[in-house]
Parts: sequence; C-alpha cells; structure tokens
Amino acid sequence: MPTLTPRLVLRTAGFLLLGLLVGAVGTVMHRSLRPWGVLVCLLLVLAAAVTARAASGWLASVGLLVGLFAGVQVLSGRGPGGDVLVPADGAIGWVWAIGSLVVALAVAVAPRRWFADDIPLRRRPSTP
Repeated sequence: MPTLTPRLVLRTAGFLLLGLLVGAVGTVMHRSLRPWGVLVCLLLVLAAAVTARAASGWLASVGLLVGLFAGVQVLSGRGPGGDVLVPADGAIGWVWAIGSLVVALAVAVAPRRWFADDIPLRRRPSTP
C-alpha cells in the first residue's frame, strides 16, 4: 500500500474530478454520431484511466473510477424537465454506461509493470 501523503491525496482528488468531467462529457456526447461517438467516448475513458494509473498508481485509478461512475449515474437519470441523456431502450446507452466502467476497471486491475518505467516488461536472457 502506498504511503498516504498530501500530494497523493491531492492527485487522487484531481483524478476524481477528471473522472467526473470525463463521465459528464461522455454522457452528453456518446450519442452524437452513432456508433462512432460512443467509441470516441470510450477511448477518452481509456486515455484518462491510463493517465491516472501511470501518474499515480491504482489509488488514482480508483479516484477516477469513482468520479466516472458518479458522473455517468447522475447524468443518466431523468432531468428536471423530464429529459433523459441515456435512454434505457437503446443499446448505445448501455454500451456507454457499462462500457465506460469496464474500461476504467480493466485499467485499474491491469498489472503494474504495464504502467511503470522502472520495471522491464520482459527479462533479457543473461549472457555467460
């Protein structure tokens, strides 16, 4: 477990805010140009998740995941005028709501060596 420092807490809070932003933008834009809009929004989630994991580790990834979940869920509900940004009867809405969380979670549980500069991906054979 990483040592909890003020810097790590601030980074995690920053990635939580980034997750809220990505969730809000993706929820608004995922139906913009079918089916490419949802694909671009999922790539945005992937980029943010990889950035969080590479910059600050799994704790920042969890912060991003919490912010993403909150942003998508709040904006998926019925608005004050009765409008809905993610209708339940369309497949693209389900792909966005479930897919965004799956992408971020997959990055969060991926091996640490994929995101670290100091750990080689593969050991080179030693020469005698």
